[in-house]
Amino acid sequence: MMTGFIGTGSMGSMLIDAFIRSGVLQPEEIIAFNRTPAKAEALAARHLGLTVATSIQEAAKKSRILFLCVKPSHFPQVVADLAPVIKEEQIVISITSPVMISQLEEKLQGKVAKIIPSITNYMLSGATLCMYGSRIEERDRQVLERLVSAISHPVEVTEQYTRVSSDLTSCGPAFIAFLLQKLVDAAVAETGIARDAAACMAGEMLLGTGMLLTAGGMSVEELQRQVAVPGGITAAGLQLLDREVSDVFSKLIQATHAKYYEDVEKIEEAFKGLTP
Repeated sequence: MMTGFIGTGSMGSMLIDAFIRSGVLQPEEIIAFNRTPAKAEALAARHLGLTVATSIQEAAKKSRILFLCVKPSHFPQVVADLAPVIKEEQIVISITSPVMISQLEEKLQGKVAKIIPSITNYMLSGATLCMYGSRIEERDRQVLERLVSAISHPVEVTEQYTRVSSDLTSCGPAFIAFLLQKLVDAAVAETGIARDAAACMAGEMLLGTGMLLTAGGMSVEELQRQVAVPGGITAAGLQLLDREVSDVFSKLIQATHAKYYEDVEKIEEAFKGLTP
């Protein structure tokens, strides 16, 4: 069963690398297309046996499952190129949150799903968001979840919560990395500790914290109670954080949602120019 990828930028190449590393797909089972051929050819050089398609249509015709890993603004044209060749039995997957399943189902004959990956999938970890269109059957769902489960923990959500779920799973690593960078910067500035040492300690701390909150079964509240002894150093730090950043994350979600709805409107207008 061939799996195709339209777009081999950061997320498309990450997914290909992760699927192959996990063993759920072999290079011979993958066909990829990129409008900049050198990017797809670099993947083929890294994974011998991977096929580089010469066109979007070639990748689509040879694929049972087709991942669309392109920017939101490119979707209308990609869908227009795919519409004449997609068959009813094929599964088309968008990894882009502002593109609606209904828009793809209107323009394409195939079965449609939306799967939002995370950079953490590169390490065969983290969560992947799964949404299924009206034509997806149970056997299709099982096939997709087998793929996704090899590189992550699949979480089914409704499109209503696509954006906020993506804030947590897909954008979240960048947000947490930013906060960790600020913590490391402050540690270096205030004490003179070596940056490499501070960054290593912070990274290991984050890894262990994630394990406590998942495999360890701890809630975020319980973890704080376990670490912060009343009247102690950690408690003093948490009190400061509560005063200083209590509304920052509400503003963060408002900002990501504002950009999301802006993108949704632009894509909707672009799709109106396409014929079914």
